[in-house]
Amino acid sequence: MYLQFFYGLFSPNFQAFKTDTFPTFSVFIDSGFSEIKSGRLITDTFASFFRLIFGFTLSALIGIPAGLLLGKSLLSREILLPAFNFLRSLSPLAWIPFAVIWFGIGDLPVIFLIFLGSVFPLMFATFNAVLNTPKIYDQLAKDFNFQKLEYWQFILIPALMPQIVSSLRLVAALAWIILVPAEMLAGQQGLGYAILDARNGMRSDLLVLNMVAIGMFAQILDRLLEKWANDSKLKWSYDQ
Repeated sequence: MYLQFFYGLFSPNFQAFKTDTFPTFSVFIDSGFSEIKSGRLITDTFASFFRLIFGFTLSALIGIPAGLLLGKSLLSREILLPAFNFLRSLSPLAWIPFAVIWFGIGDLPVIFLIFLGSVFPLMFATFNAVLNTPKIYDQLAKDFNFQKLEYWQFILIPALMPQIVSSLRLVAALAWIILVPAEMLAGQQGLGYAILDARNGMRSDLLVLNMVAIGMFAQILDRLLEKWANDSKLKWSYDQ
């Protein structure tokens, strides 16, 4: 009996689940070619990437400078830090009703949710990186009579870049996680919306197809950020 089970496990016809609940590999491949040929998978992918890149970029443009400000200004910390700590404790998905009310259905509510889910992690990662900057850098700037702009341009920003890029990589993965449920509830296209549509149509093959697509594209983005994080030009401040 056990030999028969293990033989069946490695059989090309092995199916762990019922075919009506989980697709076979051949059905999965056929569905993939069909979705690519129809153009829907490509359209959904571009829609998701547009929302992700737009929301993520906006969060970086706001979150990183805000983190620098918090790290270098005691007054800003005393005024803004309590409110930011409160806001970052809220799940971005809790804002879905407001996102739909304010922006309707489409790109804007999804971008808004990705922004909310990314801006505070980037802000606090940058803030902590500034606080942990070695004090010898400040002394170095004084010894060479650096002006404030020169200090930021030639010392602080280069010193923080390795931590900032690593934070971007981690938060990008978080943004992908937020993207899927946001598109399910506030989108009209995209890979997350395609998963919801496949569930409503009882199409397990399309469910798996879009899940695989999300995982693959997330890996591509992660590898690009990893390559940037490992760039030797970013590591001038590390001990060699």
